[in-house]
Amino acid sequence: MSVRQSAFIDLRPLTTSPAFARLWIGSTLAGLGGQLTVVAVMLHVFELTQSTFAVSMIAVAGLLPMIVAGLYGGMLADAFDRRTVALLAAVVTFASTALLAVLAWSGLETVGWLFVLSVVNSAANSIVMATKSAITPRLIPRDLLPAAAALQGVTVGIMVMAGPALAGVLVAFAGYAWTYSLDVLLMTSLFLGLWSLPRLRPEGEVVRPGLESLRDGIRFLKRAPNIRLQYILDIIAMTFGQPVALFPAIGAVLLGGGAITTGVLTAAVAAGAFLSSLFSGPIGRVRRQGLGIERAIQVYGLSIGAFGLVLLAATLGWLRPDIVDESHAAVALIVLAALVLAVSGAADNVSAIYRSTMMQAAVPDAMRGRLQGIFIVVVAGGPRVGALYAGTLATIAALWVPPLFGGILILGLVGTLVRFSPRFRHYDALDPQP
Repeated sequence: MSVRQSAFIDLRPLTTSPAFARLWIGSTLAGLGGQLTVVAVMLHVFELTQSTFAVSMIAVAGLLPMIVAGLYGGMLADAFDRRTVALLAAVVTFASTALLAVLAWSGLETVGWLFVLSVVNSAANSIVMATKSAITPRLIPRDLLPAAAALQGVTVGIMVMAGPALAGVLVAFAGYAWTYSLDVLLMTSLFLGLWSLPRLRPEGEVVRPGLESLRDGIRFLKRAPNIRLQYILDIIAMTFGQPVALFPAIGAVLLGGGAITTGVLTAAVAAGAFLSSLFSGPIGRVRRQGLGIERAIQVYGLSIGAFGLVLLAATLGWLRPDIVDESHAAVALIVLAALVLAVSGAADNVSAIYRSTMMQAAVPDAMRGRLQGIFIVVVAGGPRVGALYAGTLATIAALWVPPLFGGILILGLVGTLVRFSPRFRHYDALDPQP
């Protein structure tokens, strides 16, 4: 059976471009380490504060610096050698993670330090991500962009599936210092992937970083209704359908199992993303990618709403032991929660494949860094706003309220917006128009 007819993932980007293959491997290993730190910091802050709101504020605190860094990083990627930009930003990410490890080993970690270093890490990482996304279309032909996006889904699946589960185990049995240190070790692979790239200066007219460069990108976005709407749809999904900030409290007080449950729930999302990428062959053959985004986000909304129903069942005492703590867990409900979260991860990954392909195919190279910067702000900023929504609503109501009502809002808003955007629904991958 040919690659194009197979249901399995298309691996041709790895065999066609050795540079892309090295970058993909390095990014995957570094991403796995990054997830160790993300989950460890969440658990660390919850241990120090016993506050779900404090956990949600980690993401919120990094929102503005991440937005600024993402936008400026995109401008840098459109003005200078993209390999150099990515390497310098990776150095900052590495240094912030190393300092986390040093503080944990010395016993000097505080909530303030955890917040500050998380902010620095996320800001620098947004520059790395924006620049790498702008690099990809220069390494492989356009017809392989969906396959490259599916490989990115494998990366996300591996790092988020294995990372949180490993983080939960490491934190529980080895402590925070070892967890942060392992991230430092794994991140060295990213430097190998970036260092081996050729020089990649932007093609076309170069605009120096600054307000005019940013205005130029915004003007392009105003003339790009398909790109603009996919941003809006992703913001809706991530704002109202991102319950990750609730996981520590769910594991501690609602479903039991503590840090291990937190890791299992987070890993379930990644498992869905991984499996959907593994069987992504048909995704690359779909031409109406706007319609694919709409359907995928609607499935995402349904699965997040179902997760809220599982938490409601736990709140009502259904399928739940009388006592839940780190040693006593509601296993049946944890399994149900993991299953619906796996569906959400699969749906989000399918949407991400189409969104990434549309971005990389329809946006010209000279503008790609700035648009990728905005794209990263949307992708990374949406979950942080979602963390604020989930943490605040859970604090004033209950843990099941944010996902249940969020899923309903996603379905209603996405259906309404796409209905009035026929160009988006009929977007043709063979004639990519922004």
